[in-house]
Amino acid sequence: MMPPVRVLRLAIAALGLLALYAASAAAQDVAITNARIVVGNGQVINSGTIVVRGGKIVSASAGAAATQGLRVIDAKGMSAVPGFIDAHKHVNTGPQEKEQMQALLEAGYTTILSGGGPGDGNITLRDHIDSGAINGPRIIPSERVNLRATPDEARAAIRAMAAKGIKHTGEIALTPLPGPTAEEIAVLRAVVDEAAKAGVQVNVHAVSTPAMVAAVDAGVRRLVHLPNKDFTSHEAAARLAKTGTIALGTVGFGAPIFGVFASDNNARFRDGKPWPEAIAGANRDAAGRALGTEAAYPIVNARTIWDNGGLIGYCTDTNYEPLAGLEHELKSYSIVFSMQDIFKLMGPNTAAYIGMGDQLGTLEAGKLADIVLLDGNPMEGIHNMLKTKVVVKGGKVVVDKR
Repeated sequence: MMPPVRVLRLAIAALGLLALYAASAAAQDVAITNARIVVGNGQVINSGTIVVRGGKIVSASAGAAATQGLRVIDAKGMSAVPGFIDAHKHVNTGPQEKEQMQALLEAGYTTILSGGGPGDGNITLRDHIDSGAINGPRIIPSERVNLRATPDEARAAIRAMAAKGIKHTGEIALTPLPGPTAEEIAVLRAVVDEAAKAGVQVNVHAVSTPAMVAAVDAGVRRLVHLPNKDFTSHEAAARLAKTGTIALGTVGFGAPIFGVFASDNNARFRDGKPWPEAIAGANRDAAGRALGTEAAYPIVNARTIWDNGGLIGYCTDTNYEPLAGLEHELKSYSIVFSMQDIFKLMGPNTAAYIGMGDQLGTLEAGKLADIVLLDGNPMEGIHNMLKTKVVVKGGKVVVDKR
């Protein structure tokens, strides 16, 4: 039998742990006051209060609200927007994960869907963040699927993925030009069928209109890229809209820059260096040289799909410094989209893409409290979306630059 003193000490220690847990939970009850609230559904509240309890938004309304017992954050001069979601970014565990995940948070990202495995590494990264070992956004793992396999092998890969608890495929690449082969489509159809049974979402890399249409006809409803090989017709865009397919913009990933770093007509990459010959899927001339024409196609195609009622979401598909990647992507979007459009595609559309439309994407009661406080008014332009001051993830303040 354990000595009474020992039992008493264990009881006191247990009470201490409970108190610590209670304090931690209480710290997640927050009121953000005097904020311009960009709800994400088109509504903007010029001055209001967001109340958060238990990691979820209780209310987001104009004027003041009861704040007793809450940690109060005075957001005067700031705007509250939904936490940024990157629906396709290649992340994994590794020696620099702490710094990389912190940089993502500080740019305003609260949720990341991995762009494509390895799944075990994705799970490890997710668990490091969820356990509190490192600070970082919410990580949604994915796993690779090979279309060069047989249909039965692809089905087995989906079942193995689901058994690990992974609910998303990484990007499944289809041949862009002249288009996917019959063998690719047969395997893709098997993947789509098995994924529906296993509760796995299929995400496909289709960078030409033929590949995009073939993917949709095979039952795919989530596209990682817009076509960057050709201009999408209104008819093809309408097909996406009719099926409810969501395509991620990725308009800034390969957008070449002219005249910024040098006054000539040569395309340069976002870092000012010559357009990289090694970039995967680059459009090339007859001599095989990269042309840097990827910019025009996705930007115009994004607007064509949007104007035909299609759904566009947000991602970066880069390993660049997160704030710089955000800026470059937003600059590309701003060519053809208003700020209202940008918030819709970055918020509810992207939340729907990752299967979390009921939890993320807008600042409304019942949603997870993923909130970014920006310095200034983002409705005035994209540059104010780069001025992150406070980041709240699941009701917990994870970044505070005030």
